[in-house]
Amino acid sequence: MAEEKEKKSLLNRVLDSIERAGNKLPDPITMFLGLAILVVILSAVCSAAGVSVVSPADNSTITVFNLLSIEGIQYLWTNVITNFSGFAPLGMVLVAVIGSAIAEKSGFLIALMERFLGGAKGWVVTMVIMFLGINLNVAGDAGFIILPPLAAILYMSIGRSPMLGLYVAYAGVAAGFCANIFLGLSDALAYGFTENAAKMINPDYQQSIAINWYFLIASCIILTAVGTVLVEKVILNRFAVTAEDLKKYDFNAEEAAKVTELQKKGLRNAGIGFLIFVAVIVFMSVAPVYNGLPILGDETGSIIAGASPFSKGIVFTVTLALLVPGVVYGVTIGKYKNDKDIWADASQGMADMGNYIFMCFFISIFTNFFSKSNLGTILAITGADGLKSIGFTGVPLMVGLIIVAAFVNIFMGSASAKWAILAPVFVPMMMLMGYDPAITQVVYRIGDSITNPLSPLFTYMPVILGYARRYEKETGLGTVIANMLPFSITFTIAWIIQVIVWVSLNLPLGPGGGIFLG
Repeated sequence: MAEEKEKKSLLNRVLDSIERAGNKLPDPITMFLGLAILVVILSAVCSAAGVSVVSPADNSTITVFNLLSIEGIQYLWTNVITNFSGFAPLGMVLVAVIGSAIAEKSGFLIALMERFLGGAKGWVVTMVIMFLGINLNVAGDAGFIILPPLAAILYMSIGRSPMLGLYVAYAGVAAGFCANIFLGLSDALAYGFTENAAKMINPDYQQSIAINWYFLIASCIILTAVGTVLVEKVILNRFAVTAEDLKKYDFNAEEAAKVTELQKKGLRNAGIGFLIFVAVIVFMSVAPVYNGLPILGDETGSIIAGASPFSKGIVFTVTLALLVPGVVYGVTIGKYKNDKDIWADASQGMADMGNYIFMCFFISIFTNFFSKSNLGTILAITGADGLKSIGFTGVPLMVGLIIVAAFVNIFMGSASAKWAILAPVFVPMMMLMGYDPAITQVVYRIGDSITNPLSPLFTYMPVILGYARRYEKETGLGTVIANMLPFSITFTIAWIIQVIVWVSLNLPLGPGGGIFLG
């Protein structure tokens, strides 16, 4: 045993220590309940102390709402049920699970991956999972639900630990959230706040949601490369498994690796079903059949805008994109003989999320209390003002903005909510110093991504924890955080270097987006 410990690298020893310390934290349910109580107490203390800030958006004074006041207690008492029923991530997760459960349990996803990645080297599989994870923000939050369990199965099929697959997928989706090859909803949401903030200095400022596109395309390639090297050269040895180890997961790697002729037929039919589905979506997104506009477009015809039906329904679209080929595949191979078989798999997928649903009750209480108290808003504005007062310029200022955004991200999960608060501070400030709003937006988005997988308060931390406990029942928050830390640190370093290179060479960030104001 002593000899085994000696063989462990310094990194593994450090991560093991973090894991042990983190796993001593209470169960997430207890933690969120405790945090909710702490927020109530802090709101009373800060309210009595007269804590307040001035909003940079409209110069109004924001004070702490006392949740222990008569009005506060009435609010708490009457909104517990609506907090839970209106908790947006819960609805998105459960809707996404319908499609992902059928696509997974029918065997469609694993057969698809085996068809295209069967026999591929481990690093190729890692690279593909990392790349997909980084780019899945184009599907909103659906990537958090779909990719990790698929990656776990795919890793087992090549003789690797399912836990490693889960963590690689989660790191890609969470820590690389802002990077993307294709423009999506996250770009539209971020730009909306950036443009409004920029107009405080230049009322004529107007660009497009693509102002960071070149930079983020390069980010996809860079993060995929460094993430793959990190996994293959550093993290892989933490998850060494044998064929015997895989059997405890009721998984036969040799059997899973075989794609039969019937499965190939199922994949062909599923592909046809998927193409028909895509054709229908494209028609509704392009054809002017509704008051001269596409069915899924907004009043201007755009389907990317945040208010468009397509953007609002992106999770439902992804669910159908998985459901349709999953059902076709299952019917073709004979797994689904009737509708009852189909809905049995969907129901089982819902049942697997039971712990998450229960946890969401307490998460919804905490997040609502935190929002209602205004403590999060005050924290964000105070942090932004603190950075502003330091007097940094150039790259140090940009790194400082990344750090502030990363810190605030631990306490406030919503990217748009944070940028709504921080954009009116940083965009005008940076414009007065000669910097284009595009560079301010991109460094914020970096900070908003890198601490996602480290925050116990992140909305999808309970999701990955639930997936992990399917394979290792003793998995705790410390386990997830310890294994995410190398990814967050590596991505942070890579992104900061990329920012330095872009600023030093004055490269364009995207169409209409640069480093310095012209």
